[in-house]
Amino acid sequence: MLQDGQLYIGTSRNPDDSLNKGEYLELKFGNRHGLITGATGTGKTVSLQVLAEGFSKAGVPVFCADIKGDLSGIAAEGEQKDWVAKRAEQIGFTDFAYGKSPVIFWDLYGEKGHRVRATIAEMGPLLLARLMDASEAQEGVLNIAFKIADQGGLPLLDLKDLQSLLNYMGENASELSNQFGLISKSSVGSLQRGLLVLEQQGAVHFFGEPALKISDIMRTSTDGRGTISVLAADRLMMNPRLYATFLLWMLSELFEELPEVGDPEKPRLVFFFDEAHLLFNDAPKVLVERVEQVVRLIRSKGVGVYFVTQNPLDVPETVLAQLGNRVQHALRAYTPREQKAVRTAADTFRQNPAFNTADTITTLGTGEALISTLHDKGAPSIVERTLVRPPSGRVGPLTDAERKAMLATSPVAGLYDQDVDRESAFEILTERARKTAEAEAAKRAEEENSASQSDSAAGRWRLPGFGDEEPTQASTTGARNGGAARKTSGYQRETVIEAAMKSAARSVATSVGRALVRGILGSLKR
Repeated sequence: MLQDGQLYIGTSRNPDDSLNKGEYLELKFGNRHGLITGATGTGKTVSLQVLAEGFSKAGVPVFCADIKGDLSGIAAEGEQKDWVAKRAEQIGFTDFAYGKSPVIFWDLYGEKGHRVRATIAEMGPLLLARLMDASEAQEGVLNIAFKIADQGGLPLLDLKDLQSLLNYMGENASELSNQFGLISKSSVGSLQRGLLVLEQQGAVHFFGEPALKISDIMRTSTDGRGTISVLAADRLMMNPRLYATFLLWMLSELFEELPEVGDPEKPRLVFFFDEAHLLFNDAPKVLVERVEQVVRLIRSKGVGVYFVTQNPLDVPETVLAQLGNRVQHALRAYTPREQKAVRTAADTFRQNPAFNTADTITTLGTGEALISTLHDKGAPSIVERTLVRPPSGRVGPLTDAERKAMLATSPVAGLYDQDVDRESAFEILTERARKTAEAEAAKRAEEENSASQSDSAAGRWRLPGFGDEEPTQASTTGARNGGAARKTSGYQRETVIEAAMKSAARSVATSVGRALVRGILGSLKR
């Protein structure tokens, strides 16, 4: 499988179906990203599994999402099947052997893997706005919310923290608008409703602590193989926007945390983004530009990103241009859009004079693919019609018992299974509101008690403003000194709530030194 720094993908064939040569992906170009496309049922998942197994055996950690549940079989030794033996014989893969890969299972809901969490602060305003499908005005309010939290020492960890902060902003919109720009109560209300929807969709399971450590998806096993992190995404796919935003958050975390390494001999991590069209569907221009920037720059940090999708048109051209390693399975061409997709896919390959690329794409069988990878000095190889090798692991899902046993012996067992709810914005703002209410109640009681004692001592009613007040200490002193008594001021003392609002606003305004630094996609730079 692995020969002289190369990852074996399959064997190409000549137009007469005779064997041509082995097709390899050079590990030193593994961080130049890639694309796996093809219609449903053409073999994309098997190609993903083959590449994941190859990278793992080369000592490269892998992260991938298990959309249908059948990728989990990569953790078990393959089973004897006729098509596996036949495929190995067809391509002359004489040293083929069954085997299993080291795997860690993850799950946002904690059902089929270890819990995966991120804090609201780590997600950042841009990705959160994408997750909530926020308008431009609402995204502006979110940015202000993060600014207030960063400067005011209000940790945003889970949904209730952001909800509490939005409540505070709505109640003090006028005061805060003078410092940070217009805060519309209608935008705040829309964001609060959006948070309620997220909570109902299960996002409450994702936001919180302990947050996922990137180092835990970059592990290697005791025998030197890279660990394959498999995210259970069958339930997560019921909320496609959360799925896409979560994977994009992981990319941004990798980009922010990992140091520059240039062009290593092999990638530090390979990231498979399955159902990649969900990332770009209805995405605002600014987000697509940021994704393009991350894909372009993360290569120098040793991370290879491989997009898996049905149609090459699902990926914007600016991103498509960054993907050097291509595996193209069969496409159908029944509609004008599908015909355009075939032409687009064909035009992105370095043409092979032995066959017509566009015609071949529509006639590929299951398990066949057109493959072109980077070679020599990074130039793409001539496209070849290739039979993809069979995977060594099981093609199909694990049983519940097998998965449970693997979770119990996982290297991260017990690290993420329990929620941690430390003091954060919700507790701080709740305590602040409680103290304000108590102070207001105490002041009101003191004023009522003072007024009652004054009335009792005078024994009669007095009418303010008609010269019937008790002389103040200042007026008495003035009269005693022969001066005219001062008039009482018309200034009305501000309420305790107003004082608290101004105090909080001043506190926010003077805490600039504590502001946190956010990265290219709005996540925290540690």
